[in-house]
Amino acid sequence: MTLTLHFHPLSSYCWKALIALYEADLPFVPKLIDLGDPSARAGFAALWPMAKMPVLEVDGGVIAEATIIIEYLARHFPAAAGLVPEDADAARAVRFADRIYDLHLQNNMQKIVGDRNRLAENRDPYGVAEARVMLAAACKMVDDDMVGHDWAVGDRFTMADCAAAPALFYADKVMPLADRYPNAAAFLDRLKARPSFARVLVEAEPWAQYFPTE
Repeated sequence: MTLTLHFHPLSSYCWKALIALYEADLPFVPKLIDLGDPSARAGFAALWPMAKMPVLEVDGGVIAEATIIIEYLARHFPAAAGLVPEDADAARAVRFADRIYDLHLQNNMQKIVGDRNRLAENRDPYGVAEARVMLAAACKMVDDDMVGHDWAVGDRFTMADCAAAPALFYADKVMPLADRYPNAAAFLDRLKARPSFARVLVEAEPWAQYFPTE
């Protein structure tokens, strides 16, 4: 079985999939996609019409969306099984936390960062202000929740932590966590020390200069 990951090293959702692959030490073929290249975008869209990364290609089959990729890995590879617990209630808690980090941290962070890439006349100050309010609420929820345990759901590293790492890392860029959310900031520090995420961060360094700061 050959795994090919279509990704970009700066993409937060790609980081989520990469962390899972590195946690399980699964071999895969990395295929970097430059969506700024029209031919690369066209080729990627032929594989996955939405042209959104990451995409995992498995012996010609296509698995899209980071959460679904991790669910697939957990089901089909014993080394990744712990990312989604077998117990139904524990799995539901992991999936719920995964949704919190994706929908309420990542998506609101991306609204703020995406707006920085727009021309001045196309910017959306109201939308950015709204996203900041929602992101602050999500960070407060995480900060309150991270009392008394090391990882997103209890004391075991799971898919929820794969989601938390990029969400908190980039949220910290637009809303410094240590200033208001010390528990979330400490959680981010633990995530950055995790070998799987540390590897992702090192591999992303050559592209870090392209992250818009204002």
